[in-house]
Amino acid sequence: MGITYNSNNQLFTLETQNTTYQFQVDICGFLLHLYYGKKVSGNMNYLLTFYDRGFSGNPNDAEADRTYSMDALPQEFPSLGTGDYRNCALIMENSDGSFSCDLRYQRHEIKKGKYQLEGLPAVYAAEEEGETLEIFLEDPVTGVQAILYYGLLPQYDIITRSVKLINRGEGKVYIRKAASASLDFLSGDYDVITFYGRHAMERNVQRLPVSHGRQVIGSSRGTSSHQYNPAMILAEKNTGEKAGGCYGMTFVYSGNFEGAVEKDQYNQTRMMMGLSETMFRYPLDPGEDFWVPETVLTYSAEGLNGLSRNYHRCFRNNLCRGKYKNAARPIVINSWEADYFNFTGESFLELAKEAADLGIETVVLDDGWFGKRNDDNTSLGDWVVNEKKLGCSLGELIRRVNALGVRFGIWIEPEMISEDSELYRAHPDWVLRIPGRAPVRARNQLVLDFSRKEIRDYVFDQICSILDQGNVEYIKWDMNRSLSDIYSGSTQDQGRVLHDYVLGVYDFMERMLRRYPDILLEGCSGGGGRFDAGMLYYAPQIWCSDNTDAVDRVEIQYGTSFIYPVCCTGSHVSDVPNHQTGRSTPLKTRGVVAMAGTFGYEWNLRVLSEKEKEEIRQQIRDYKRYEPLIRTGDYYRLSCPQTDEIGAWAFVSPDREKVLLNVVMLKKHGNMTINYVKLQGLDPDKIYQDQNYRRSYSGSALMEAGLPLPIESGEYLAYQFYLREITEEKEE
Repeated sequence: MGITYNSNNQLFTLETQNTTYQFQVDICGFLLHLYYGKKVSGNMNYLLTFYDRGFSGNPNDAEADRTYSMDALPQEFPSLGTGDYRNCALIMENSDGSFSCDLRYQRHEIKKGKYQLEGLPAVYAAEEEGETLEIFLEDPVTGVQAILYYGLLPQYDIITRSVKLINRGEGKVYIRKAASASLDFLSGDYDVITFYGRHAMERNVQRLPVSHGRQVIGSSRGTSSHQYNPAMILAEKNTGEKAGGCYGMTFVYSGNFEGAVEKDQYNQTRMMMGLSETMFRYPLDPGEDFWVPETVLTYSAEGLNGLSRNYHRCFRNNLCRGKYKNAARPIVINSWEADYFNFTGESFLELAKEAADLGIETVVLDDGWFGKRNDDNTSLGDWVVNEKKLGCSLGELIRRVNALGVRFGIWIEPEMISEDSELYRAHPDWVLRIPGRAPVRARNQLVLDFSRKEIRDYVFDQICSILDQGNVEYIKWDMNRSLSDIYSGSTQDQGRVLHDYVLGVYDFMERMLRRYPDILLEGCSGGGGRFDAGMLYYAPQIWCSDNTDAVDRVEIQYGTSFIYPVCCTGSHVSDVPNHQTGRSTPLKTRGVVAMAGTFGYEWNLRVLSEKEKEEIRQQIRDYKRYEPLIRTGDYYRLSCPQTDEIGAWAFVSPDREKVLLNVVMLKKHGNMTINYVKLQGLDPDKIYQDQNYRRSYSGSALMEAGLPLPIESGEYLAYQFYLREITEEKEE
């Protein structure tokens, strides 16, 4: 395993535990992609074919050879201006106004450890965990240089890609498009899997055949968005959860993006991920450079569950950081669905008392604690505690909460501002707003220009003055609108503003984590509107959706699980009828669903019956029993809730000795038929015992024949089966 270079044929081979990635420098200095997939040996350049293609141009270097065309050859980093008319990874606008960049190989370096990006999140690895390949390319006319970065994490079958663009010429240039990863497939018939949605119904799974033309997902909202997640899977036709080949691309970025799959005229497929072209025209003066955000690639020959496990292990261990990276997350009660804006210090303390009695570990004060914030029309930007509303200082409230044996957390929305605020009246020029135009409002709020350091510094100082008032151990960072009116008074180049805004958010978060390293930061953007790998670098958990309905959450969390680990997925039990859908589901079902995430509650605990309280105590005991398995186990999707009568998933310990099977009945019929759940990931030779009913099964039987579910009367029933390996000596 590792990165090798064969100087005889200028061949680069990247090998992980189960995969091979190979490309070479050709006679003209182009990088030709040869192969990515299940591990193979040998030089794969025999796959290249050369024909005289009609209307496919030839580089000048090829002279009279009409069979050599970048319009047909597979490439590592295709750019506009070489005769390739397919989707390209790079478009440069040169100082003379032309659009062309002809990048040729200069040299390379192979290094121990994993590269890191300046000001951007990225997967990391120690010297013994990973390797880096740097390929130096240059356009001899303009002096633009591109350094292609490949990061190899062999144990996870992960390859990362990024690009550093440097203007080594004498004139100013503009980056008009930049992708960090492009894959060319010479043959094959594929489906593309993407994750679409809307506020309160994020990351629905869509699988479509790859057809001629481009199939594109992306965001122009300034965030990765509720509408499309920055991740794609290219799957062979026969690929399911357990078997088949599939390729993943996940963008480590929280702003505008574009993912595309294109089948070309020769039935070749190109898959690409990078920055969106919308409102993007990034300037580079001579000597300046630009890092393209990272894309994380993985390949699985063991189906979609295998691909997900690769991502989960990598993101858990080599993307998330800080105190809670590998630690149990506290069980949380958030005040939002308990009281919304209608709380006082005393009502919040009552919530904390109930939490302590039930075994809940952290109570979070949500929106409404600052300025004159009694609804969502005012006071964003005025980060001053409303002591009249609380009846005391924030420090006193925190001390009283801590005295109950409960941790304290708080909600903030630093990027936003209300027009009805002292900050806006003092600095109306601090918002994103096009001169001479009335702004577009959303949730009756505007957006602070976080591309400007002086604005970030001001808000940072205000937030720190809040956090320094007491023992704050948890922050929920929210962001409740899409960006519009893109204009900053700090630059003449408005095509840089959206990217600089995202860099500003990352800068703010990094500074906060350095100052408060023990605080658990949870990301949120109207729920799952910024649920992406870039945010996980700063916030090791993200509120999955503002929709807490257990039945909808089965589907939302199903889609989320294709890319993101369960331990990063914010999920809570809430009241019924549910506040978003009006649906009623059993408390047990709500608990089972919330345990597929960072477990907690959104509920007015003060109005619970004694029966509900006792059931919650048991849920918390169960969760703490299962938590290590949920957090570190391998996750398996066992049904498709979009089409099946059940939602089923399981956690299997790495040693395959423990299993937690979870099932929710999504549909109910008269004279119901039996549903059998077939498990995955078990040891076929082991014997597993149900710890509740003491019935034993072989691993092979559970995987091949499945476990029958009981037929009971009632809607949306849920089941948990906790299975452990037994031997004759262990069996009770």
